[in-house]
Amino acid sequence: MKSHPQGWLFYFNDLSLLKFFWMYFSLIIPVYNRPDEVSELLSSLAKSEYEKPFEVVIIEDGSSITCEHIVLAFSDKLDISYYLKSNSGPGDSRNFGMRQAKGDYFIIFDSDCIIPKEYLSEVERALSANYVDCFGGPDRALDSFSDVQKAINFAMTSFLTTGGIRGGSEKIDKFQPRSFNMGISEKAFVASGGFGNIHPGEDPDLSIRLWHLGFETKLLLHAYVYHKRRIDWSKFYTQVNKFGKARPILNTWYPEYRKLTFFFPSVFDVGFVFAMLLFVFGSDSLLYLYVFYFVLIFLTSTINNKSLKIGFLSFIAVVIQFYGYGTGFFKSFVMVQLLRKKPEQIFPELFFKK
Repeated sequence: MKSHPQGWLFYFNDLSLLKFFWMYFSLIIPVYNRPDEVSELLSSLAKSEYEKPFEVVIIEDGSSITCEHIVLAFSDKLDISYYLKSNSGPGDSRNFGMRQAKGDYFIIFDSDCIIPKEYLSEVERALSANYVDCFGGPDRALDSFSDVQKAINFAMTSFLTTGGIRGGSEKIDKFQPRSFNMGISEKAFVASGGFGNIHPGEDPDLSIRLWHLGFETKLLLHAYVYHKRRIDWSKFYTQVNKFGKARPILNTWYPEYRKLTFFFPSVFDVGFVFAMLLFVFGSDSLLYLYVFYFVLIFLTSTINNKSLKIGFLSFIAVVIQFYGYGTGFFKSFVMVQLLRKKPEQIFPELFFKK
């Protein structure tokens, strides 16, 4: 147990019962060239309704455009510390921040998140009722987000897309938290060593290692954040393509957690090419299934977002999502799982050197 004046962590041990009366939260936020986003994030935290002390730890990960002046502007509103370090990736920067933090429980945000005022109170309530050493929360879009951001948010969270596939392939009590909105106890961080050097993929890697160590993870449905995600199509494609490349690597490391659903985007891509070939030769039945699916995407997003424009942009986002993830997955599957190539050599862009 870490001891400090702000809070206490109590263990009642029959080896299964673990609760706390007051836990001191440290919010860990790595940043890379995003001062404007940090300003919005800190502004939202300054409005928190949480009445107990908490700290904010900002880690500048080798940025050329720093946010130190933003941090200074909030120094009288938040208990905040700032660290500037050389670039080593988000996972290593989170680990760095957790090593500097004073808290018993670390909550990790991406710098492009905006935090609801009730967030910390909700986390405390959830952990009081059913404590776990690691949790993840969902994300939503604000009305102020751009139409492209809302479309990408739909693609990444809808039950009709790979967002739904990821959520549906996991049990709520066996959840792999995503590091844009994630909590981990000091005890679990120390035992696991924190995040590895793969990115993306560092969050499921950490979750599985925590399971192997006997820790539990859980989805806290009401501990959501507003997540801006990527702001243009090119960056979105790069992101989902890397997601696709990372998954076969994780499947190689942890074969017991492989799922057929991970292949779906690649199968979807191949099926579309096959449908177009059949159409050329006079058979259009398979192509009609794809048309039906994309019409369903358009209508669902239009209704959810109350916008025809966002519905159309969601169609574009889903096409990019399936193409980017599917082609990345297929390439990585062939190179890493079939040809047994070393991931660090084939995809150096996925690994940061510590």
